[in-house]
Amino acid sequence: MSKLEEFKEFQAKISRYSQAIALMHWDLETNAPNNAFEYRSKALGELMEALFRMSVSDQMGEFLDYFSKKENYDELSEIDQAMVRVTKKDFDKFKKLPPQLVRKLAETTSKAGHFWKKAREENNFSLFEPYLQEVVSLEKEQAEALGYEKNRYDALLDLFEPGVKTETVKGTINYLKEHLLPFMQELLEKGKEPRYDFFEGDFDVNKQKELSLEALKFMNFDFDSGRMDMSAHPFTTKIGPKDVRITTRYNNKDLRYSLFSTMHEGGHALYELHIPEEFSETPLDEGASMAVHESQSRFWENIIGRGPHFWVFFSKKLKDIFPSFEGISSDELYKGVNIVKKDFIRTEADEVTYNFHIMLRFEIEEALINDRIKVNELPTVWNDKMKEYLGIVPPNDAVGVLQDVHWSNGQFGYFPSYMLGNLYSAQLFSKLKKDLKDYPSQIEKGDSKEVLNWMVENVHKYGKMYEPEELLKKVTGETLNPKYFVEYIKEKFSAIYGL
Repeated sequence: MSKLEEFKEFQAKISRYSQAIALMHWDLETNAPNNAFEYRSKALGELMEALFRMSVSDQMGEFLDYFSKKENYDELSEIDQAMVRVTKKDFDKFKKLPPQLVRKLAETTSKAGHFWKKAREENNFSLFEPYLQEVVSLEKEQAEALGYEKNRYDALLDLFEPGVKTETVKGTINYLKEHLLPFMQELLEKGKEPRYDFFEGDFDVNKQKELSLEALKFMNFDFDSGRMDMSAHPFTTKIGPKDVRITTRYNNKDLRYSLFSTMHEGGHALYELHIPEEFSETPLDEGASMAVHESQSRFWENIIGRGPHFWVFFSKKLKDIFPSFEGISSDELYKGVNIVKKDFIRTEADEVTYNFHIMLRFEIEEALINDRIKVNELPTVWNDKMKEYLGIVPPNDAVGVLQDVHWSNGQFGYFPSYMLGNLYSAQLFSKLKKDLKDYPSQIEKGDSKEVLNWMVENVHKYGKMYEPEELLKKVTGETLNPKYFVEYIKEKFSAIYGL
């Protein structure tokens, strides 16, 4: 066996541990009995520590030393060179973390997730508070171990969006505030809100599931390599090659929620399912970053799913399953899924207000990680930020500070990816429209294959070969430019609201 084959087999072994961990996490969020969480947390901690030790082992270091030498690196294919670069970057980063900290984080977040669910169900932040306090302490410890130049939060942000700094996020937020806050106000004060009452009623959950499955079929989701289940918070998990799972959540009073949650998670799944098979069980077998991943989910959920062409096709599917929609035009349905409202729930927010939900979360967690606020102050700070950005105050913590699963999972630094993903999706869409001028007629016929193939050829097929800024420039010819998103929002919603 050659040195390269040995290296790849070692990478595959690491991947197989990851697959076992992913399956256990998925089970905890979907089907595991309530009393299993404590022992499952210990098992997860054990596996995470073993995985971590392999990833930063002397054996891994020896492989990287060998393949980092110019004469050996130059002999590798472009793909294998990328595998070495990605592995070395992660090795250098995670070598700084004590294995005990990795294990402790895995155990603590497993428990925290259980108590987050309980606190949310009972609308009682105090049930979650001590566990969140421990998670935050461990996240600070992790940031210190990883190291940073100016801002402790940078160390955590880099885990999800490589190369992005806190100052960059703040600058992007300022641009969006300047251009979108006045537009939102004008829209709500002077625009004419479309009719949407037909989406509210009493909708059978089984029929909602049928509708969600129709949306996934339209998206060309591979049901032989994936599945859809239900969870408290919709998510996507790649267990391993040919196994990507999504979850959704149903609201029997409004079927828009489950439909767009499904399309959102389906967008994530399509990305994972179309990474080349030759990348399987290597570090390249995942998305470029969380924001690039989010660009795919937001593209299918919003640009396609909340676009006018989709509803020309999908209105018939909707009426076949829910006959109450007979007599309502595709244009009315399109406008009805694009209502702008100041709402409490991030996952139900429209495209105009969504980024404001991300801004407040970013500002809160950045302050929390840098010791400017404390965990017990979170409900109050959250409500104050909601009033500042959207002029509304949540009636309880279940629809306020407890609505997201991310902090219980220790995913501090993740939220900015949602905002950046929105911006990436609009920039990619601008290029796609130039390349596929007839895409609207294809979507109206229910054919999304060419749109999907464009994404596969321009984004999916590279896996993690390139960092996000490099990938975006490769596809669109420039690095992140928020103007595309602002232009997209203003053009779309000015037309819908008659401005």
